Amino acid sequence: MRLVKAVLAASIGAAIALSSSVQAKQITIGFSQIGAESEWRTANTNDVKRAAKENGIELKFSDAQQKQENQIKAIRTFIAQKVDLIGFVPIVATGWDNILREAKRAKIPVLIMDRDLTVSDPSLYVAKIGTDMYTEGRKVFDWLDEYVTKNNIKPRNGGDKINIVILEGTVGASATTGRGNGFNDAMNDSDNKDKYKILASQTGDFTRQKGQEVMESFLKSNRNDIDVLFAMNDDMALGAIQAIEAAGLKPSKDIIIVSVDGVKGIFQAMMDGKANATVECNPLQGDLFFKTAQKILKGEAVPKSVFVEEGVYTSDNAAEVFPTRQY
Repeated sequence: MRLVKAVLAASIGAAIALSSSVQAKQITIGFSQIGAESEWRTANTNDVKRAAKENGIELKFSDAQQKQENQIKAIRTFIAQKVDLIGFVPIVATGWDNILREAKRAKIPVLIMDRDLTVSDPSLYVAKIGTDMYTEGRKVFDWLDEYVTKNNIKPRNGGDKINIVILEGTVGASATTGRGNGFNDAMNDSDNKDKYKILASQTGDFTRQKGQEVMESFLKSNRNDIDVLFAMNDDMALGAIQAIEAAGLKPSKDIIIVSVDGVKGIFQAMMDGKANATVECNPLQGDLFFKTAQKILKGEAVPKSVFVEEGVYTSDNAAEVFPTRQY
């Protein structure tokens, strides 16, 4: 009798252990990141990996190194591996229909992070986790307009227009399109729209080096005319600050600098008096991503767009906020 009980207990224990093992490996997610072009992106990647571990997810991670074809290959590999769900950050907004149809035929749901995409059939992906890039662009102009008005800023060249140069992000990226459209729409909606002029706008590809190079070009052509720099991410702004100083001008004083992301580097620049403001684009999206993924895999309905919270920070509150920054 004791032997029977022992065998039974061992069997139950083995079954529980097997069940736990199966449960631990139940959710496998393939995730394709665009690369490591900025402080923001590194923070985003680190948060995804952290959240996957804390949520008990088996994560198959791929770095696309800024190439869409690498992402498509990675997604195709995830499909072949029969992962439970596929997540990725679209490098550009278009060109995804075919690979997402492959995922749909394999009955693997797709969850987008951070950037938007444009597809012919919205059912090719379940939802997008991330930030409202259009609203970020509007926040940039709204802050600028308030700052210019409050401080009675006048054009450096003595003219009647506040001249703005824009460092755009990667061509075709939803972050570039969204922030650009948001900024332009907010400017056109403003009662003060006639006092502003976009002097030049060019891609800096979201990198510090390219931001510096393009800002150098802007300064060669319009050194005495530029009043404002809008950089679509902080890394480009930090590169531009180097170019402005090399040209003998004072960043944040001669040229107002406002950017997007909210990384520690731009907070340090604000504390050093070299930048004026940053609109937060929160990279800490991992927990929201994996909790949404789990809901999808349980068959629960989720909104098509799920946004994280974001703020606006300036040189006035940078020192106070800096110690709390996680990225």
